[in-house]
Amino acid sequence: MKHIYLIIISAVFFTSCSQTGKQGNSEKQPIQESPGPKLEMLWESDTLLTTSESVLYDETNDILYVSCINGVPPTAQDEDGFIAKISPKDGKIIDEKWITGLDAPKGMGLFENKLYVTNIDEIWTIDIESGEVIEKTTVDSAQFLNDITVDDTGNVYFSDSGTDKIHLLDTNGELSTWLVSKELGRPNGLLHNGDRLMLATSGAGTFNYIKYNDKMVNLLLNSIPSGDGVVKVGDDYLVSNWNGEVYFVNSKWEKTKLLDTKDDGKNTADIEFNQKEMILYIPTFFGNQVAAYKLEK
Repeated sequence: MKHIYLIIISAVFFTSCSQTGKQGNSEKQPIQESPGPKLEMLWESDTLLTTSESVLYDETNDILYVSCINGVPPTAQDEDGFIAKISPKDGKIIDEKWITGLDAPKGMGLFENKLYVTNIDEIWTIDIESGEVIEKTTVDSAQFLNDITVDDTGNVYFSDSGTDKIHLLDTNGELSTWLVSKELGRPNGLLHNGDRLMLATSGAGTFNYIKYNDKMVNLLLNSIPSGDGVVKVGDDYLVSNWNGEVYFVNSKWEKTKLLDTKDDGKNTADIEFNQKEMILYIPTFFGNQVAAYKLEK
């Protein structure tokens, strides 16, 4: 029954049961062939990070923030979601419920002393030093606000997987819909990268880029089902499939599967990467943990 329950919830959470998704989920180990990039597990946190969806590294304070939906469904406005603080060294939980009262927190973004968090149909702005919520900005008609990325000047971009939109909270605090298009394919993972946004889609199962100047969606790969987190590794990328896979995508847009935890019942949601230490942090969603892996290239 538990297995059936998880399958049902997964289908509700990400409507990515397309043929592409089925093909991606059928890939079996061995995960990769040598030589090539590899992941070596370093640690796993305690299982108190209930429905851990996103993890974000704060280099200034040497802290990992973890957004925890704390149950299902991930659209329930129940005020039981929370943000935890854990150690990036060993995964020890420093403050389990640092910020409380969210409904279903997902993506997070950081700029200067502010933490931005999506919360179904609103975005929260949190002062990191005081731990106080500065602002709650409601996004009209939003259904499933998801990932966040922040550009070099502090503009906050965030996806709505339910409406095929990307919204913008600019440096003046003005909210707008930056892009709406069916080509976004249920947008999820976002990453600011120079003159463009990188995008992983949870519905279409694609990896794309969108230039800021023309807002055109450009396809790079069409075979990463349930796309979730996107992080940069030098000139390359790591992209997660929420179902339990992590892919290395090189600058030639060739992918290699580095991790497959589907059989363990552990998801790979909105990932984070410490470029300096070459450590990948993975929130395991139904696994209720964060796992850390060393990347060897």
